[in-house]
Amino acid sequence: MKTSQESGRSAKGRGGARKPSRDAAPAAVTPEVAPVTAATTDLAPVVGANLRRLRVKRGLSLEKLSKLSGVSRAMLGQIELGQSAPTINVLWKISTALGVPFSGLIGQRQAGGVLVLRSDQAKTLTNHDGTYSSRALFPFDEPRRVEFYELRLAPHGEEHADGHAPGTTENLVVARGAIEIDIEGARQRLEQGDAIVFEADTAHTYRNPSDDEALMYLVMTYADTVG
Repeated sequence: MKTSQESGRSAKGRGGARKPSRDAAPAAVTPEVAPVTAATTDLAPVVGANLRRLRVKRGLSLEKLSKLSGVSRAMLGQIELGQSAPTINVLWKISTALGVPFSGLIGQRQAGGVLVLRSDQAKTLTNHDGTYSSRALFPFDEPRRVEFYELRLAPHGEEHADGHAPGTTENLVVARGAIEIDIEGARQRLEQGDAIVFEADTAHTYRNPSDDEALMYLVMTYADTVG
């Protein structure tokens, strides 16, 4: 992965970056695709390989998986080829359709022992507009029954999550700021230090009602570990 300094030197070596044309239209961002960052670029081939392995293992065609997940066949094909970095919501849809934990799609098997997860090497996933991010605080080595995440939600941001696999629970604590969570039509407001535990196999929405970024820590627990 290039550092910002290395990227800067590369740009200078090419004579500097061109100024964008004033007439150029901004690039379109679809809800299925996350903003391109070093983290999403690194994860794309990993997710693609895992998706193809799990899909083939279950005897599913791209068309069948598309119907089960609600993700377009074209997008699934691009993900398998490592050509697209899917959003968090799309990955949840796929993992639920395949019946695997979230880490089953983003995991890479590694040797055992002590592993330090450096913040500057984090694999962070985002939603389509970058207002919501999720950083895994566990190694991407294999599917797990329990997963630990750092979540950030921008001021007045909102993130909708479809229901996860049956038996999945979320245990979330607000470390900074405040959030509102809508679960089955009921809204819960959490201030800094508040925690909540709920069954996450139904649709739920996170909302930040404040002018400051909300920082949360989430423990996801699945009914079973499958891979």
